Amino acid sequence: MATSADRMAQGLNLAKFAKATDLKKRLWFTIGALIVFRLLSYVPLPGIDPTALGLLNQQTQGGVLDFFNTFSGGALSRMSLIALGIMPYITASIVVQLATSLSPTLGAIKKEGESGRKRLNQYTRYGTVGLTAIQGYFIAVGLEALGATQGVQAVIEPGMTFRVAAVISLVGGTMFLMWLGEQITSRGIGNGVSLIIMAGIVASLPTTLVQLLEGGRSGSLDPIRIIGIVLLVIALVLFICFMERAQRRILIQYPKRQTQRGMQADRSHLPLKINTAGVIPPIFASSLLLMPLTVSQFAGQRIAGESAYGDFIIGLNQYLQHGQPLYMFLYGAGIIFFSFFYTAVVFNPEETAENLKRYGGFVPGIRPGKNTETYFDYVLTRITVIGAAYLTTICLLPEYITAALGIPFLLAGTSLLIVVNVTMDTVTQIQSHLLAHQYGDLIKKAKLKGGRLR
Repeated sequence: MATSADRMAQGLNLAKFAKATDLKKRLWFTIGALIVFRLLSYVPLPGIDPTALGLLNQQTQGGVLDFFNTFSGGALSRMSLIALGIMPYITASIVVQLATSLSPTLGAIKKEGESGRKRLNQYTRYGTVGLTAIQGYFIAVGLEALGATQGVQAVIEPGMTFRVAAVISLVGGTMFLMWLGEQITSRGIGNGVSLIIMAGIVASLPTTLVQLLEGGRSGSLDPIRIIGIVLLVIALVLFICFMERAQRRILIQYPKRQTQRGMQADRSHLPLKINTAGVIPPIFASSLLLMPLTVSQFAGQRIAGESAYGDFIIGLNQYLQHGQPLYMFLYGAGIIFFSFFYTAVVFNPEETAENLKRYGGFVPGIRPGKNTETYFDYVLTRITVIGAAYLTTICLLPEYITAALGIPFLLAGTSLLIVVNVTMDTVTQIQSHLLAHQYGDLIKKAKLKGGRLR
């Protein structure tokens, strides 16, 4: 019976989809915005020699910047206007959220409601401009020094004019992506920033597939290893879907009330997701790593061989390649930290306990008020430990396997996590719009019938 009901519901959704005009407009707007994002990734910075870009890719290949190049859909390797992608905006939002938790002044602004949220968003935009300008300057300086020892000039006309033009172009590209993400969120379907990151990852999937097949054809990867990689990807996707739907349901009971069947007590459940923070911790950790690594990568090109600092920076970048212990430690530590931090931002045990007490709800066996708050905090901490371990395993295990087996391309669990999460969230929003459209039709029919009766 459940299977038949599900099929009927799917058929109903498909039938209603053609009539959901507003939903179709939102979907077309989202698709159009993502197409614009992909087109911008092929617009190069002014004054760049394409031949030198090939040299840049060879010098940084296998480094940690390859990982961030995946997020931008190849824009970083092509040195396009959106080479830095949306990451500076994410980094700025992290700084603002951390400052809100630490500063009483910003905390008071956050509690002002909609006006406070707009002020904090404005601070985030200012921070985005500053971070992009800093990264853009070091990228421009590094590009000027790129290939100097090999007799190849990456920049056609080096100098302050190129640096200013590069910084302005990168700032403009990042700010446009930030605006585009906000437009997708308000006028499209899903979270705009997450969809932009997912679009960049999906755009790089064909290249990864070609590398896998080419490895099998050339003999660098044996068929058993290829089958193992495919099975590992399938297992990771299934595991991600299972963990993202896993919940810890806390029983909530309300006072008894009189009904036709006598005195009855209302019961409900407070669902707490095992991974309350979602895909935010890997994205935040990646964004924080990108800022210093971009600076060190391109600054090292400038001062390499000129001083001990240049050699130190080049050596540090070598330790931050995929599969290296230092990189995996920093990335894993960032994921764990943001798992707890963002969970604390999303779910407030004190506020939830007060709301339950106000409406007469309570957890059986737990006194309302402070005891309920302590209980929520205890449960949330325990499941967050599981969620943080799950995220760290998903993000680091494939990279360790890639390095250990010598696979000639990146098997990124972070990319799979983002794609699966964003896809599930977008599908959920589409279903919500379809459901709202169906209820709207029912209300209209009810009003029409009521008018005819009159």
